[in-house]
Amino acid sequence: MMRLLFAILLLALPAHGQEWRPEGAITLVSPYSPGGSDAFMRAIGEYMGRQLGVPVAVVNRDGGSGVVGMRFMASSNPDGRTIAMTPMTAVVVQPHMVRNLGLDPSHVAPVCGTNENHLGIVVRSDSPIRNLADLLAAGRARNLSYGSAGPNSLPMLGVWRVSRATGVEFTHIAFRGDPPHLNETLAGRLDFSTAVVASASEFVLSDRMRLITVFSAGRHPDFPNVPTAREQGVDALQFSQVGIYAPRGTPEHVLNRLDTLCREALEQETVRRMAATARSIIRYMPRADFAAMINSEFEAYRSILQALGVQPE
Repeated sequence: MMRLLFAILLLALPAHGQEWRPEGAITLVSPYSPGGSDAFMRAIGEYMGRQLGVPVAVVNRDGGSGVVGMRFMASSNPDGRTIAMTPMTAVVVQPHMVRNLGLDPSHVAPVCGTNENHLGIVVRSDSPIRNLADLLAAGRARNLSYGSAGPNSLPMLGVWRVSRATGVEFTHIAFRGDPPHLNETLAGRLDFSTAVVASASEFVLSDRMRLITVFSAGRHPDFPNVPTAREQGVDALQFSQVGIYAPRGTPEHVLNRLDTLCREALEQETVRRMAATARSIIRYMPRADFAAMINSEFEAYRSILQALGVQPE
């Protein structure tokens, strides 16, 4: 009788006491236009799908520096079947720039950190600027113009940190995405570009551009001879963590399962190979650590953008 009662109680346990499996396909949103990181995302999604027994489709919903896709994800049913993978810009920077955006750390449930996008500065290969010291010297001698993927984008904030640390100002011209301003720098209409290193890597490897620094804590493994800004005596650390998010209200057991699958996926050889191809650095952060970092960065950018004189529109 006791064994029968125990079996009945087990059957009566709520679903969250069991291992979560979604009741249908999962949508993994990329809030940017199709690009080099999509294959990396698909590799992660494919691993998750195999473990969960459902297909995972990567869907691009670009616009608003990641805001459009992230708002779509955040407004979806919090059942684990719509998630997004993105750099942190849309969650920690854009809410300080647009009033009533409906998107900040309180609107999302961070799942895990996946990788770091190294950010850096590139010039044309025939430029006399070979390092940060040269850039600063040229910036003191004349007005230098540079491009980035958007106003107050993380690469642009890296250059702002250089200016704050050294007092040398540069003229910023914002573009939509990295390719347009990289092409302008190649054409000689801009003095330099600040970008995700992966976006400029093929130009650097083909000797059309020169990478003069990165804003990360360590050097990019594909460009080990390029010192960080701090190694060159300029305190301009600009971090860009990429991660997976779910809508606010997603149950804890679902978030924990997704976090576990995220960690496992990043250990797979196929996924690591895709990251290497995209020249992105795998940097797993468990859910609690990732959430704490997002909240901390959100508050930090409040002060940074106020110092820049940015007023929410």
